[in-house]
Amino acid sequence: MRYTEEAETVLGSVDARLASRLAELRAEHGWSLEELAKRSGVSRSTLSRVERAEISPTAVLLGKLCTVYRRTLSRLLSEVESDPIGMVPVRAQTVWTDPATGFVRRSVSPPDAGLRAELVEAVLPPGADIAYDAPSVTGLEQHLWLLDGRLQVTVRDDVYDLDPGDCLRFRLWGPSRFHCPGPAPARYALVQVLP
Repeated sequence: MRYTEEAETVLGSVDARLASRLAELRAEHGWSLEELAKRSGVSRSTLSRVERAEISPTAVLLGKLCTVYRRTLSRLLSEVESDPIGMVPVRAQTVWTDPATGFVRRSVSPPDAGLRAELVEAVLPPGADIAYDAPSVTGLEQHLWLLDGRLQVTVRDDVYDLDPGDCLRFRLWGPSRFHCPGPAPARYALVQVLP
């Protein structure tokens, strides 16, 4: 994917707002960096650098923090947006890129406090592999529709190989893994529904 200079500026500001929100969440819980490190399994120094926006957090790191704070990634990202609205033009949709894997996540319909479902578009580059130790919200319902490429999804101990057009629906109770075997990127739509 190519981004314009303007899009890169927007992405940078998302990282800065995200860093600020993560620091706020830790303060709201009354936790020191050391306490959050123990709870999340992320080093104190990495947490500090993320909260100061010195580094961009990876999908795995955000997954661990979302688990500790009991939020979906979409909900966390929506908390850094200014005004939730009903109609979300493409230019206003939050796009986040995992610096470790190149995974790109677009919040098509950011979550709203009064609604339980959200829609995400994701692009996983060839060879990319993202594993989550636990769901951010236990029992989170997901419907994954593969639009392009190939994708291997592991939910607990079950492995699913998806081709374009395939839809996989599941609830997250344990670990999960997303792998793009290539040769093209895997692009998919994901509907998440809070339990």
